[in-house]
This record gives sequence, structure tokens and C-alpha cells, in this order.
Amino acid sequence: MSNCPQKTQIGKRIGIIGIPPLAIIKDLEANGDTIFDLDEPLVKTNIELASSFLPRVFCAILRTAVVNALSLQLDSIYIDVGPGKCDCALHTATILADILPGTTVIKTRNQDQIDFGTPLCTARMPLLDKLSAITRSVQSARPYPNLPACVPTAGFWGVPPRDFSLLSLFPETTHVYGWTRCMENKTPDNQQLEELVNPDIPTVFFAQSFCAKTALARHLAGKHPHGLYVDCDVTAGNSAKAKIQAFLELSTPQNPASGMQKPEFCLLSSGLPTF
Repeated sequence: MSNCPQKTQIGKRIGIIGIPPLAIIKDLEANGDTIFDLDEPLVKTNIELASSFLPRVFCAILRTAVVNALSLQLDSIYIDVGPGKCDCALHTATILADILPGTTVIKTRNQDQIDFGTPLCTARMPLLDKLSAITRSVQSARPYPNLPACVPTAGFWGVPPRDFSLLSLFPETTHVYGWTRCMENKTPDNQQLEELVNPDIPTVFFAQSFCAKTALARHLAGKHPHGLYVDCDVTAGNSAKAKIQAFLELSTPQNPASGMQKPEFCLLSSGLPTF
């Protein structure tokens, strides 16, 4: 029995890799198309299927996207190949166009600069639910609900992990930073927003192994007064989870009982305090 959803939906079956420009998402919604976020594990096919087309040193997210694209019988794929994604996505687009002649592969460069808002990143919510909501929001142009911000006791900086199970280690009062915040804001090429952190709370700086963002994650973790750098590939092993759990349990936010919002800074921007 195939793992692939059958073509029963109204409109076209559209895959997205990365974050297409908001105008494209609006058009897809208006057309009644069904959108599949290919960055997420959507099918049960082994990720090794991608190894025939991408080297294993490509990040697990792009390898997952290829496995999904091979399995889902899509009409079109929109793949962001601009600075909001990565050079590897550009090469992946070229390969997908070659191996999927029945699917139209459309390269986009999302350089949207209008802030859509980031209420999910700062709301009180289990982190797994929060990142699930943020990743789903990529498929919609609808405004976010007005959610109150909580006082943070921990931070998660980085990209949504392929293995969401590690997110269950974080408290509900975790604020989200890095490219995931850019994702919710629908401005993936927003370097200043990506560098934003809270220096007063213990923050895990996460990146997928073999992703270029490992360099920035490790660098920012080194500059942050309460930072931990972690990278994982396909799944988060027990060692990585134990490291995160111990770090969060042993770290104490500065002035946790103040009940006030804490300041956020771009660690690499000039003219800001050094910690």
C-alpha cells in the first residue's frame, strides 16, 4: 500500500521548500490548491532514498524534502533559493527538476521585508505545539491571533528541527529566536531579526547538522552569556537530549521573579551592549 495521499483534493497539489514569498502563498490559497510543506517528514519512506540524489552531507531537511517530492505526486514545487534559504536549496531545485519531469519546479527568492508579526514565538505554549503552529503558518497568508507574550525563562534559537521530540524538553515559557522567528514573521532573509536574542535567559542555539547555519549558531552561543550550541541530523539522540535537559535544569534566568519582559538584543550588531 502506498504511503502517498491520493489526488482527491480540489485544485493542484503544491509542494513548498523553504518559505515562498507571501504573494505566492496568497495566490495558492485563492486557487484552492493543497499545500504540502516538504521540509517536514510527511511520508514514511526511509530518508536514505534521497541518497541517490543528494549527498549525505546535505542537511536532513533538504533530504526529507526530496523524499517527500518523490512520493507525493505533486503538480508543482516552489523552492526558495534566495538568501533566506541556502545555496544547497538551489542545487536541490536543479536536481528535482531533472528527476521529476512531471512536476514543475519553480525557484523563488523570498526577500519580503514587511513584518507579519511573531506572537507565537513569545506566547506561553508547549514548545512542540508552538513550532508546529509556526511551521504550519508558512502555508497560510491569514493574520495571526493576538496572543499575549509570556515572561521567558528559556530560549530556543535556530531552525525547526527535523526531530520535534527534542522540543518537549523545554518549558512552556520558552521564547523562540533565530530563523524560526523569521519564519513566523514571513521574512526569512532578515538577518537582524535572526540575530535577536535575550541575554538574560538560558538559550539553546540549534541547527541541523551540515546546515550552514551551524556556523552562526555556534558563534552566537559563544557570545551569549547563557548559551548552549547543539546540532542534530535526522534524529535527536539521547546524548543531545541529555545535554539540553541538563543545561536547562542547571541554568537559572536572571531575575526570574521580576515579572517583567526582558530586553532583546542583536548580539552581532554594532552599538549594542557587550555581555
